[in-house]
Amino acid sequence: MFFLFLLLVATAFFLVRGGHIGPPPGIAQHRSPEGEAKRILAERFARGDISSDEFMERASVLNWTPGSEAGLRASPARSAADLFGAVS
Repeated sequence: MFFLFLLLVATAFFLVRGGHIGPPPGIAQHRSPEGEAKRILAERFARGDISSDEFMERASVLNWTPGSEAGLRASPARSAADLFGAVS
C-alpha cells in the first residue's frame, strides 16, 4: 500500500512539472559569469553579428580558446607523418 501511494505521489509530481525530467528550471540555469559570456559570444558569432576576427579577439579577452572546453577534449595534435605515413 505504501509503494502504491509513493508511486501515485511521484506520478503527480512528474505531471505537475509538465513531464520534464531533470532538475527544476531554476536550478539548472545557474552558470558562472564567464560561462554565460562565452555562450553569448558564441551565439552572436553563430548569428553573424560579429566577424571571426572580432570573435577570436573577444574570446581571447575571456582567456577562452573555443573548442577547448573541459568536456570536449580534442584529439592530440599529430604530425603529417602520423597522418600520411612516413615518406622515404
